Amino acid sequence: MTAFNVVRFKVKPGMAEVFLGAHRDIAQSWSGLRHANIIEAGEGRYCIIAEWESMEALAASRPQMVATLDSFRETLEDLGGGLGVTDPIAGLVVLSVK
Repeated sequence: MTAFNVVRFKVKPGMAEVFLGAHRDIAQSWSGLRHANIIEAGEGRYCIIAEWESMEALAASRPQMVATLDSFRETLEDLGGGLGVTDPIAGLVVLSVK
């Protein structure tokens, strides 16, 4: 069953290209990834939305996702509220609308 994960980030000023560059080749290292988009929400705020073959595929790729995060972690600001530098959520698709 298709799964998605969404992660919110706040990128330090002047670091957007490093942040985006770290994601350019994720399709090769994140096994089970179907598609990913990064949206820019203004003021250094970004969100990645990734579609996966299954929750199992997503879970199996967590080490690669963490390795990607570690490659650009220094570009991120703390989100506050005890979140740290990421605000992730994941789950199965329960409704799909065109």
